[in-house]
Amino acid sequence: MSVDTMPAAVYRGNGLIAVEDWPVPALGPDDVLVEVSHCGICGTDLHLVLEDRGRAGSVFGHEWSGTVIAAGTNAAAHWEAGARVVGNPTPGCGKCRACTSGRPSVCLEREPPDWFSSTGAYCRYLAVPATRLSRIPDSLSTRAAALTEPTAIAVHTVNLSGVTPDDRVLVTGAGPVGLLTIAVMRARGITDITVSEPSDDRRARAVAIGAERGVTPDTLGTPPLGLTVKDPFTIAFECSGKPHAAESALDQLDYAGTLVFVGTGHEQPRINHNRMIVLELTAIGAYNYDADGFASAIELLASGALPLDLLIDPEDVPLDHLLPAMHRLSQGKVAGKLLVRPEVSL
Repeated sequence: MSVDTMPAAVYRGNGLIAVEDWPVPALGPDDVLVEVSHCGICGTDLHLVLEDRGRAGSVFGHEWSGTVIAAGTNAAAHWEAGARVVGNPTPGCGKCRACTSGRPSVCLEREPPDWFSSTGAYCRYLAVPATRLSRIPDSLSTRAAALTEPTAIAVHTVNLSGVTPDDRVLVTGAGPVGLLTIAVMRARGITDITVSEPSDDRRARAVAIGAERGVTPDTLGTPPLGLTVKDPFTIAFECSGKPHAAESALDQLDYAGTLVFVGTGHEQPRINHNRMIVLELTAIGAYNYDADGFASAIELLASGALPLDLLIDPEDVPLDHLLPAMHRLSQGKVAGKLLVRPEVSL
């Protein structure tokens, strides 16, 4: 490959992004050079940019798919030019308490994560260790494969919750995280799902994907002291990252119910510990993936069991429109996952 530079959407601080020419990353002997096809906009990216939590000079974006362009000397035996791939996370050690309990994303032997800077996929090329790649099956488009990472999160979330078809489920927040959580549950035969979402478009999309009913947050009842609401839920998935949504979700739970924190946010909810004690409630956090999370996600995406046309926004976002797209997403003006294509529209 003779190209020396590539376009990259670089965070410059103060909530600003600039498209710049960056050097194409160097290819080590164990690396594979990937041309990025698409990269999703994640809630983490919104926090890093719109809340000015990211480090200036960083390129974000971790939900990507692409095509192999070249392979290092050690990687060439396994990866050929033209192979379609997604990037896997760094594996856990497989031996610590977290890994053996099925939570390798919080492996106790892993280096602490750098939350604020990244060399991600809002650019044209990535150099990736060959061991951290998975092939995209023929039945799945490269574009749709960019949904692998958030699908792996949704699979982990559903697995961790222990939800079954006998449960009555509440999902608060019908953004991309909530929609994927609903879709994964429906693929497993879980049908009694209520979504609480203020946006009419997102609420309607959630019902189209598989929620049995959609309600606005103000219609959720306030429980009597020490008792449940009239029609309580056994499991609630809080996918919005909003403190009032978490507080309300907890209020909707039945005795021995479970609240799963999925959406992130910088404002912290106030948890009614007395209610948790009296009703013997459980609250858990779902962070990233199972040990086989990406393989399971790819298989699910390729199976046709998920309504990909409803989960992914039909219009790609070029690099120079990334910041406006982030604002639209944070304002709830977009229902499905927004995918960025590493091109410039100017």
